[in-house]
Amino acid sequence: MSYSINLHGEDNLLEVKLTGKLTKELYAELEPVVAEQIKEFGKLKLLVVMQDFQGWTCGAMWEDTKFDLKHWRDFEKLAIVGDKKWEQGMATFCKPFTTAKIKYFDISKLADADAWVRE
Repeated sequence: MSYSINLHGEDNLLEVKLTGKLTKELYAELEPVVAEQIKEFGKLKLLVVMQDFQGWTCGAMWEDTKFDLKHWRDFEKLAIVGDKKWEQGMATFCKPFTTAKIKYFDISKLADADAWVRE
């Protein structure tokens, strides 16, 4: 699993890139960084780019659920970008866990996702 996080402060945009399988241990590194950005900048826009993403371990799924419930009002928009058909369903799956506007984009439409989430 690898990930990167980039903050575009002028837009309150947090860009997270994920590859491989998200584990509880790696989620434990990722979550505090996201929480700190929420604390510093308030409501965020989130661009999640998944390339060769293989999902979550059970432990990471539980950590993700807890995070979603804790921060369900802290995101204005969520753009999910992926390269697998099942990832498209994540946009629908995420809706009950956030007040953010959510939209899925194929990886070939990354520029469109970036433009939409910054609007």
